[in-house]
Amino acid sequence: MDMNVDANRVYGARLEERPVATLESIVWRVLRPEISDGALGWIPVEGRPAVPALPQIFWQNNTPWREANLWALQQAEGQRNIRTIRSSLTALHAYATWLESVDLSWRHFPARKADRCLVRFRGELIAAIKEERLAPSTARQRIAAVVRFYRWVDENHLLEVHGRMWNDREVTLHLHDDFGFRRTLQLRTTDLSIPNRARPGERLEDGLLPVSIVQRDAILTFAQEHASQELYLLLRLGFRTGMRLGTLLDLKIATLQHAAPDPEFTGWYRVAVGPGARPAVHTKFGVTGQVWIEQSDLEMLKQYAFSARRLKRAARAAPDYRQHVFLTRYGMRYGTPETESSTAINVEMGRLRKAGMDAGVSALHGFHFHQSRCTFATEMARLLLEHGTASAAIGMVKAALLHRDESTTLRYIRFVEEAPVKASAADAFTRAFLGIKQPFSSHVTTAA
Repeated sequence: MDMNVDANRVYGARLEERPVATLESIVWRVLRPEISDGALGWIPVEGRPAVPALPQIFWQNNTPWREANLWALQQAEGQRNIRTIRSSLTALHAYATWLESVDLSWRHFPARKADRCLVRFRGELIAAIKEERLAPSTARQRIAAVVRFYRWVDENHLLEVHGRMWNDREVTLHLHDDFGFRRTLQLRTTDLSIPNRARPGERLEDGLLPVSIVQRDAILTFAQEHASQELYLLLRLGFRTGMRLGTLLDLKIATLQHAAPDPEFTGWYRVAVGPGARPAVHTKFGVTGQVWIEQSDLEMLKQYAFSARRLKRAARAAPDYRQHVFLTRYGMRYGTPETESSTAINVEMGRLRKAGMDAGVSALHGFHFHQSRCTFATEMARLLLEHGTASAAIGMVKAALLHRDESTTLRYIRFVEEAPVKASAADAFTRAFLGIKQPFSSHVTTAA
């Protein structure tokens, strides 16, 4: 085996300990020994392609969590989507971090149910929900991923437990299709599952909400002064094109050079992305399409692409990465398309949020990069609904955001349509509740 990580890190030979368990990505290759000219060498095994960006968990003492890492590898070799695998390992990483924080083994299953590691972890997740440290959907996903891992461990006889780790139960769901026919689904769940009591109201992609135009401008102004040039450009493009972070980080120089003027909208260009574009640019679900980009944004991006700052980074990069627009200062890519995220960007976003809160920029409180996409989509939907029909707005928003399903686009349309109604109702309710017959004026005062 050959992996694109330091060998000492893999086998736990580093002297210093990590502060907590870590989740890292490696390139997994299967090699076989071969003697050539009297020297031992290693060559890739035919028919066993490399697994890029394979997530792996390492404990605080630098030893790998072998069972979890083997589970990830088997899923990858079974052609499971690498983003799905990373999602499961991210949940396991949160579990590993909690285990180390309470000094508990993942094999701890005593006779007393309340003391078992899984039961205690479930309790921690429920407490995090009540304290609003964790969304119910995230907690549910974490415990479900951990249970899937333990099922695999049990099926492969990698853990000996006296008694049951949990109690299974069968759940029957009765559904009706579009033609009125009844269907019955049998689902298996456990007594460890956590109900997902979602917040009411229309939720957009990833459960996030857009920011106002005033907040958007405040975020961009602060980022231009306090963030790196790369993060500012990414945020600007996110707000003004709606592209996902994974797509933006996979843009190539040729992608910008091949941008074509839009035949109907003056001052706008179309950028081809997706696996069918040339060059290919990563998109979620492999959707191929064209993204709108304003001329000034395109020119700004081209200027950056050929600036001394970026060319120095490209000079340090491997040949396969030199055509990427966005590179780290070490000439590496920001994350991978498969994960649609970047640790470096996440860290800088965290620093930007903290700096913004310290400076009194309230718009950055709890702000996530994907909200830039939500903001673009809702603003576009609002403008289209003002100047056309709902069906036309759905078609254009779906094309601009490269949605695979129209149902995702409909969320934005409903969100925009409901916003003024909710605002008007809230104002009327407030005035009626307080006994105020006229709207608030600047002369109204309240008692201390």
